[in-house]
Amino acid sequence: MELRQLKTFLTVATLLSFNRAAEVLNYAQSTISAQIKALEEDLDVKLFDRLGKRIVLTEAGELLSQYAQKMLDIEAETVADVKGRNQPQGSLTIRAPQSIGNTYLAGVFGEFRKHFPRVSLNFHTCAFHSLEHELQTGVIDLAFLLADSINSANLVAEPLRFEHLLMVSNPDNPLIQKVKVSVKDFADQPIFLAKSDCGYRMTFEQMLTEAKVKPQTVLEFSSVELLKACLAISDGVTMIPEITARREIARGELSVLQWEEEHMETAVLMIRHKEKWLSPSLRAFIDISRDVIGTG
Repeated sequence: MELRQLKTFLTVATLLSFNRAAEVLNYAQSTISAQIKALEEDLDVKLFDRLGKRIVLTEAGELLSQYAQKMLDIEAETVADVKGRNQPQGSLTIRAPQSIGNTYLAGVFGEFRKHFPRVSLNFHTCAFHSLEHELQTGVIDLAFLLADSINSANLVAEPLRFEHLLMVSNPDNPLIQKVKVSVKDFADQPIFLAKSDCGYRMTFEQMLTEAKVKPQTVLEFSSVELLKACLAISDGVTMIPEITARREIARGELSVLQWEEEHMETAVLMIRHKEKWLSPSLRAFIDISRDVIGTG
């Protein structure tokens, strides 16, 4: 497997056309086909499927495109570093839950772009269960999580700040009138859960399990914004970081339940693999994240 083959593969994968890739790379189409065939033989997988006159990436092709981009980014970073260029290139891929992204990452992004305008940034939402694997393989460079800790000897998890967690509901929910609300009160309530803010969600689910509380139903949302909008017009409760719900609470769209535990909080963790090479751009992103999120 050669870098030139990976460059050709990524071009074909982006354009989804052997002809157009040949034009862009200034190769004969037979050269493009030969490089892709050699790559498939080396890996012993099929990278593209034909659908009539179109081609699409196979599952293996989708996976290779992530690794190939990383390998080519490392090449670009290495060349720039060795030649003593002042401006890092390549790309960084970041995973973060929506609560952190909406509140803090715009600030990190803005500050980073001032200093590293030629570095591409790819932001993705949280994927807790695949996080360690993705960090280990280099598919992602850095991750953020709302959680107290992460149980892995291979990962470095640095707490940047702590966020207050609230139990909230529709203002018309009868639980609002209770002096103290406990997890037992959720037995007859729909539970709203966010898929993208996965760390504290696990804490909430653990509380229900330990108390042997079976909710009326569980409603899952890929978007925290959609969760809040639906909760505002429906029965049910959720656990949510205060930073995420301040606006809705101030407008009276959501109300805070008087939770039996006086204070609940979760850490904002910045996570990387302990053996990850810190390129200048990644090191800078980490430092800026410490400054912006740690004091935001």
